[in-house]
Parts: sequence; C-alpha cells; structure tokens
Amino acid sequence: MESESKEQWQRDMEQWVAEGRLRGATFSQLRRKDGGIPAKTVIRPVELRGSLHYQFQYYIDNKVTHENVPQDLAGKRMAEWLIEHYRQALIRTDEADVQVLFSKKGKAAVLSKPTSPSAAEKNETLSHNRQKQRVVQEGEAAPFLVELGIMTKDGKVIAKKQDKFRQINRFLEMVTDVLPYLPADREITIVDFGCGKSYLTFALYHLLAVQQGRRISVVGLDLKADVIAFCTELANKLGYDRLRFQVGDIADYKDQTEVDMVVTLHACDTATDAALVKAVEWGASVILSVPCCQHELFKQIANDTMKPLLSHGLLKERFSALATDAIRAQLLEVLGYRVQMLEFIDPEHTPKNMLIRAVRTAGSGSDALRKWREYEAFRDMLSAKPYLERALEDRLKNAAGDVK
Repeated sequence: MESESKEQWQRDMEQWVAEGRLRGATFSQLRRKDGGIPAKTVIRPVELRGSLHYQFQYYIDNKVTHENVPQDLAGKRMAEWLIEHYRQALIRTDEADVQVLFSKKGKAAVLSKPTSPSAAEKNETLSHNRQKQRVVQEGEAAPFLVELGIMTKDGKVIAKKQDKFRQINRFLEMVTDVLPYLPADREITIVDFGCGKSYLTFALYHLLAVQQGRRISVVGLDLKADVIAFCTELANKLGYDRLRFQVGDIADYKDQTEVDMVVTLHACDTATDAALVKAVEWGASVILSVPCCQHELFKQIANDTMKPLLSHGLLKERFSALATDAIRAQLLEVLGYRVQMLEFIDPEHTPKNMLIRAVRTAGSGSDALRKWREYEAFRDMLSAKPYLERALEDRLKNAAGDVK
C-alpha cells in the first residue's frame, strides 16, 4: 500500500477524469457528521447530448439526488469532495481498482489492484452507461413510481410498465434541456392542465424538488373529481407538500397571475389552445404541450388545389392535425417563443406522439413580422380561422407591429 499527499492524489484524480479513464467511484465514511453531507457518493460516466459527463449520486437518509457535471469540471470536484468530506474511496479506472484510505492528517493510503478487461468489455461497459443513462434509473426505487405501480420496492421496473417508464424518462429529458430558461433565484411555479393520473406531474416534481432540490410550486388541474382525489392522496402520502391538485377547467382557471412553466398533455382539440393562451398571458418561460384530437381545422380547411388530399377523410384528418400544430408553433414564434416539435414516444405506441416545446426568448420585431406574414399566407391558403389566433389577437397585433 502506497502513501500519497493530498496534492498528488488530486492530480491523479483529475488526470483519470481528463483522459476519460475513470469508470466509476464510491466515496464513503464521512470525516464528520456535520449534517447536509451525503453518507455516500457514487460517481459514474454518462453521455449527455453527445459529451462526456460524470453523474454524482448523493445518498442522504433514504433519498438519492443526482448532479451531472461536465468532464472538464468533474476531476477537481471529485478530488475536493473526497478530500473534504470522506475517508474512504473505491475507484475503478481502465487499468486498476483503487482503494483509498485517508488518515486524520490527510495522507492517502492507496491500494491498487490491476485489472485487465478486454477492450470489448471496456467499451461495452461505458457504452451501456452512456446509452442507458436515464433521469430516473432502474435499480433505484423512486417512491412515486412504486406507488403508481411502475416499479417494485427494490427499483425493478415492472415488465408491463416498461413503455410508461421510458415515456416518463423521455419527458424528463425534454424538461432537463429547458431548465436554463427557468429562474434559479426564486420559487418556480408550474401548472399542469389536464393532468389525469399525473404520472408525469409526479415525475416532474421528483426531478425538480427531490433530485435537484429546487423551490417549486406545482398545480395539477383536471375535470375528473375521482382522479384529483387519488392524486391528492398520493401527493400527501409521498410528502410532496408543494404539489397540489384541484378540479377545474382550463379556460376558467384564474388562480394564478404568473406561471413559469405550463404543461398540457393530451388536452383535446381547442383545450390545447386554451392552455397555450393561458401560458402566453402568464408569460410562461417554458411550454410543454402534447396535443390531441385536433378537430377544429378539419371542419374549416378548403383548397381546390389540395382536393386530391382533402377528399379523403383519413388524409384530411391527419393533415388537419399537422396543420393545427404548425399554426400553434408559428403563432408562438410570432409572440417571441422558440418552438421545437419533438417525438414524445415511439409512434407505434400512439399516433398522438408530437410534443410542442416552446421557450420564451427576446425575438426582434422584424422577425415577428416575418413570422406573421408566413402565418397569414399559410392560414389563407387553408381558408382557416383558428381559435388560437382569435384568442391572442391583441397580443399578436402588438408583436407583429400592429399590421393586422
């Protein structure tokens, strides 16, 4: 067993991370029980949006929180975290399994045991970590998923619920991408219209409040009293004290004056538009919407040139749905949002798999005018009179320079 100084140990750690040779680490045995420091920290490499990160999993009491740290910052973070808070570490690199024990004076006793995995095994391990990385990990029981019947108490995903588990993680990935657009210096207010049984509402709360420790207030709204009663009981059981549910209609909801994020999943026909109107009026920074049953334009669209398409009911229905979402995206862009159309879940599970993700930006007046002109041409070609335009008429006039 060798002995190293703190400085030498820190250089070793940073080099392993910088060269991508660190495959995992576990820190344990707290130096002192001064509160707030996890009893154990587990680190592993993950790939996020095409770049290498290291995920820190903090074990505090019965909770596990996660933090993803870019590669260029992770080495120093790991070394400082270990030296300041822990007396023991088990570390696996490409070349060795390393055990580190710190003395009270800060000397590091290091025991290194060479490993000789094949290149194929090494690549397979890292590939597995990267490809299977999810916001909610299988093997780590999330209480809300256990209560909703998706996971067992030991963290295993129930076979029949694999699709739902993937859907939840896909949704949380989409949320994670837009977190920089939400305020970090105050409580975040979120409204989920048409929340239903609230799988994704609970998942959102778990991500932001439990994993990330953010200050949030979440309201789930639905027309079904029995569903709201179920969700309220579950939120109380989980101790989610900043998550509440109430019976109500989207168009009539007036309990908030400012909201940071609006979620609306599978709201039918113009109920989606009603939710978008509320989001715009509140000045929401983030909108996540999965539309459903877009019937409005089906009754309106008329264009002689497009008769080969519009004369077939099935084709007209599908085209109307796409045109409706294109109109929603364009009008949001006129109002200063950056909009992306994303595939929410695999289309083989449901044809209602389009998610509108919009984040509020400071668009220029000329850009808003251009977007408005494009919208006008598209709308007039279809002979359409969309509800969303009528509901946002004054705001659209102001955004596009009062040209209507």
